[in-house]
Amino acid sequence: MSDRKQTQGVRTVWWEEDASGAAVRLLDQSQLPQQVVYLRLTHEQEVAEAIKSLKVRGAPAIGVTAAFGLALSLHRLLQEQDGALSPGAIQQHLHSVGELFVQTRPTAVNLFWAIDRMQLCAELAINDHCSPHDLAQLLRDEAQLIADEDFDACMSIGVYGAELIADGDTLLTHCNAGALATAGWGTALAPMYVAHKAGKHIHVFVDETRPVLQGARLTAWELQQEGIPLTLITDNMVGHFMHRGGIKAVFVGADRIAANGDVANKIGTYGVAVLAQAHSIPFYVAAPLSTIDLNIPSGNHIPIEQRDPSEVTSVRGISIAPPGIQAANPAFDVTPHDYITAIVTERGIIRPSYVELRRVCSNSENRKSRKQVE
Repeated sequence: MSDRKQTQGVRTVWWEEDASGAAVRLLDQSQLPQQVVYLRLTHEQEVAEAIKSLKVRGAPAIGVTAAFGLALSLHRLLQEQDGALSPGAIQQHLHSVGELFVQTRPTAVNLFWAIDRMQLCAELAINDHCSPHDLAQLLRDEAQLIADEDFDACMSIGVYGAELIADGDTLLTHCNAGALATAGWGTALAPMYVAHKAGKHIHVFVDETRPVLQGARLTAWELQQEGIPLTLITDNMVGHFMHRGGIKAVFVGADRIAANGDVANKIGTYGVAVLAQAHSIPFYVAAPLSTIDLNIPSGNHIPIEQRDPSEVTSVRGISIAPPGIQAANPAFDVTPHDYITAIVTERGIIRPSYVELRRVCSNSENRKSRKQVE
C-alpha cells in the first residue's frame, strides 16, 4: 500500500478509521480547481449524494467509492446496533444500500460491478457463518482490494498505452480520465504520465468538455500538477486543430464498453471520434476490464444518464441562457466501435474487431477466481 501512495500524486478516495470513527474520504471535485477540499463522509446517504452531485466522478472512482460506501454502511449500522444484527438483517441492509447507490448514476458500469462484487463477498461470508464484526472487516478489506486493483490496472494501462506515444507527440483528450477519475493514475491520462516520466516530450490538447467543464477544471489541473505541457481549447476547436495536422493521437476513457466494442463516454466523445477518423488520427479508448459489460451487446443498449438541464443553461451557477429556455443534457454518448482504433486495458491492447473482449475478460475472471480460492 505504501508504494501505491508514493506513486500516486492525487488521492481521490480512500477509507479512514481513527478515534473519531470510520469514514470515506474523498477529494471534492466540484470545488476544483479553485479549492482543494477533502470530504469526510460518515453515512451512506452522504456517499450517494457525493456520487450523484459529481463530488466524485469517473467510472472506476465511482465503483471504488460505492465499495467503500457499502463497507461504511455496515460499520455504521453495527455501531448503532451494538453488533446485534442477524444475517438476514445484514443482507437486507446491504441490498438497500446497494439500491441507493444504483440510483445515483446509471451509465458507469463500474458502479454496478463494484456493488455486485461487495454483495457477493457478503453473501459468501454469511453462508460461511461469519460474525457481523468479521464481516464488516471483510467488506472493508474487499473495498480496499477493489481500490488497489484499480490502482494496479491504471499503472498497467499506462505502460501499455505509453507504447502508442512517440517522443514529440501532441495528443488530445476529452473530459477527465486521470487520477481524479480512478484510484490510481487514471485511464486515458495514465499513458501520458508514463510517457512523460520516461522522458518523452509530449504536449496535450485538453478540450473544455461542456457542460460541466471536466476538461478545463480537472484535466488541465491534473496535467499542470504533473508538469505536462498542455493547451486548453473549447470543444468546438477540436476540428480546427486536427485539420492543422499537429495532433497525433486521441486518448479518452470510458464509462461502459459493450460486448461489440461500442463505447459510452462523456458527451462529446462521439464527435471527437468522428473528427479523428476524418483526419486519420488514431482514436484510443483506455479503460480497465471492469468497464467492459459483456451483458450489453452493443452501445444501443447502454442506458444514458440524463442530468439537470440547469447544467447547460448555467455555468458554475451563472445563467447563460434566457429564462425558461428548454435544454437537453445527456451526460454521455456512444462511440461506435468502427471509430475506435484500439482499447487499452490492463491486460493489453485490444484492436478491431474486438472479438478479444470476451476472451480477455473471461481470462481475467478466471485469474481472480483462482486468487480468491487460494
